[in-house]
Amino acid sequence: MSIARPRKDHGHRSLLLAAGIGAAWLTVHIGGIVFWKWSLVTALLAPIVVVVQAWLSTGLFIVAHDCMHGSLAPGRPRLNRIVGTLCLGAYAGLSYDALLPKHHAHHANPGTARDPDFHALAPRCALPWFASFFRSYYTHGQIVRITAAAILYMLLGASLLNIVIFWAIPALLALAQLFVFGTYLPHRHDDRPFADGHNARSNTLSPILSLMTCFHFGAYHHEHHLSPGTPWWRLPAFRRAGLAQR
Repeated sequence: MSIARPRKDHGHRSLLLAAGIGAAWLTVHIGGIVFWKWSLVTALLAPIVVVVQAWLSTGLFIVAHDCMHGSLAPGRPRLNRIVGTLCLGAYAGLSYDALLPKHHAHHANPGTARDPDFHALAPRCALPWFASFFRSYYTHGQIVRITAAAILYMLLGASLLNIVIFWAIPALLALAQLFVFGTYLPHRHDDRPFADGHNARSNTLSPILSLMTCFHFGAYHHEHHLSPGTPWWRLPAFRRAGLAQR
């Protein structure tokens, strides 16, 4: 299976999908933090909104991830950088400039001690690996940015409760989703050998479940390592094309 480079004809669809994810996330974010009024009905609806927002937050990260590979807007590095910066900042105050070299180090040394996303001391154990993953991505600078944004929201009249429920909790759930489906399950060691030096596995989830779990980066993770320039929405087609060539 050949490595696909970012294609300009994929950029338009990637940008449209990114705009849809971003608009949906922003609608829930502002609606939940600024306009949400608590009652018995809204209290019952809140868990559903939180789950949806967690999935959309995962989507923001995946859009930023495509930006890191240049596949959101092929041939337009400045646009990739701007969109990636906005997505990571909105998701959880993350720094695009800090994550970019870490992610490329992951692709250069997947599943090894030099991989910042891998826990070489516990390659089969989720909890210590997750603790290491959390420390790698969450920094003091991020906490400062989130705190400043929360203070601004409260000065504008938002409640701390709404900020926690509709921003902090979805961001943490998205972190767990990204870790479990996008990092731990694809790269964990078990008794089965990896197919190649990418040290990554895919799974057999249906395309719909794959989309819901991690925007295809769990079910098609090996395909992503084979072709980092393929945008998230093209990964199922990339696998089908590879199977057809066999």
